[in-house]
Amino acid sequence: MNPQVLKLLRESIEWRLIALLFEPPAMGWHRHVASLAAEVDDPTLKAAALKAGTQASESLYHSTLGPGGPAAPREVSYQGQILAGQLLGEVTGYYKAFAYDPALTEAPDHVAVEAGFVSYLRLKEAYALERGDVQQAQVTADAARQFIFDHLNQIAEPLAKSLAASGIDYLAQASMALHQRAGDRRQIATLSPPPDLSCAEKAGCAFVDDE
Repeated sequence: MNPQVLKLLRESIEWRLIALLFEPPAMGWHRHVASLAAEVDDPTLKAAALKAGTQASESLYHSTLGPGGPAAPREVSYQGQILAGQLLGEVTGYYKAFAYDPALTEAPDHVAVEAGFVSYLRLKEAYALERGDVQQAQVTADAARQFIFDHLNQIAEPLAKSLAASGIDYLAQASMALHQRAGDRRQIATLSPPPDLSCAEKAGCAFVDDE
């Protein structure tokens, strides 16, 4: 297999693990975390998954990331100068363009949903490269880069700071891994137009699977 494809698949697993760690622990959650952690090399993510095995619970999650908790998991909490409707329209525009339909029943701007989207895009890019479609792979790579820059960049640093002193090691380490990938928060944020939605309607588009 192409080394770049393997790299993208590893990145997809890492982003999926970050997303999963920010989801409420439900039935099968611990097993899923452990199985993904076995496939990554990142020491921070491995440590987060190990701590999650003993720390994570649904009640702890909701008392930390739920309403009134010490950490806000939604991007809208950090985008003070941008209207909530504009932000959600931007985020869902990306999701629709790439046929991303998250199973998680959280708001579209929840950190777990957004990180899951990047995982999905990495997988789409790997698929496009594997079948030799460099142009579609580049479109997907550009979208992932812009989405991280516009959206996860606004969440990662303040969320990591909120969780660093929480005493909840697995969430603190998961937020650290996210911060490492999204970078320090830009103080002046702007939103970029979502990808051209018309591409998703074209046969062979990288945004959707070929039938």
